[in-house]
Formats: sequence, structure tokens, C-alpha cells
Amino acid sequence: MKIATILGSPRNSGNTSKALGFFEKLVGEYCDIDRINITSHKVNGCLACGACKANYDKPGCVQKDDAVSIFERMMQSDVVIYASPLYCWSFSSQIKALIDRHFCLVKGYGTPDYKSLLEAKPVALLVTCDGPIENNADLIQGVFDRLSGYLRCETVGKYVVPFCICPDTIDKKGMEVAKQMAADILGRQKI
Repeated sequence: MKIATILGSPRNSGNTSKALGFFEKLVGEYCDIDRINITSHKVNGCLACGACKANYDKPGCVQKDDAVSIFERMMQSDVVIYASPLYCWSFSSQIKALIDRHFCLVKGYGTPDYKSLLEAKPVALLVTCDGPIENNADLIQGVFDRLSGYLRCETVGKYVVPFCICPDTIDKKGMEVAKQMAADILGRQKI
């Protein structure tokens, strides 16, 4: 099984990276991990030009940045994990640009020809936040549900590590969440 993990944090060694690393280590024996550090790539915002809709079988985006190559890696994976710190009750701006560009992965929305280039792909959300889950990390989960539905993906789960102040304090909470993610995802594969 190949898993694409998208680290949407501006800090490559912060809380989200550490929690995602726990998960990657747990499943690494059974899966091929393709980590995409979003800050290592150039991803522009969506232009809303609609040019991508002319190509039914490929992303078709006209922009010359790294988004299409990231989408190709996602399409070649069996599972996609979106990992982001919580910023203003939502995704970090680094991963949000990529999420906005998912527009090019959906074709014929609202018509009988509606399809997604990620259709039926299992996806999961990993969030770290400096506070509780309730009235804090609830909105990002709703946004993820909408994104997953729009892409016609199968949501494996939404995992939140609350009260993350610094990477030195995430060990126990982060590992508990990583173990649950690994169990949920590896439960889909015969080992």
C-alpha cells in the first residue's frame, strides 16, 4: 500500500510533523510512505479560470507550479493523509492553497458526468492544535468532510491532537492518535 502524506505546516519539525512522523513510523513497515512537505513546493492559489475543466482525465491546470505533480503523486497513492496545524479554526495557508486547487480534480460537478480523479480514494485528516477539540478544531473537520464529499473520497477518519504547545510535549498524545490512525488505515489492508 502506498500512502501520500501531505504536511501542511510551515514548520518541518513542529507538532504536526512530529505527530505525522509517529504515524509514518508505525505504518512504514507495511506501507510505502510518500511524504509531501508543502513548504518544499511552490503552489499558487487557484485562478478560477476553468481551463482545467477542458481535460476530463487529467488535472489540466494551466499554472506552471508544483500542484499538478503533487496531485499526480496523490492519484498514484492508495491513501492520502492531509496533516495541518490548526490556524484560525481551519487549515494552514500553506496547505489551503493546495486544497483550493483541488478544483481541477473534479470534472462535471452537478451533471451526470460528475467524477473525481481521486474518487473512492481513502483519505484522512490529522490536525494538531493549541487548545481543545470542542469549539476549536470542529470547523476544520467540517471543511474536510465537505472536501472529501466533493472529491468523492472515502473518509477513513479525522484525528486531532489537542493542547499541543511545543513538539517536546506531544509524545504521548501524538502517539495515541498516530496508533489509532495506523489501526484504522492498516485495518483496510490484509497483512
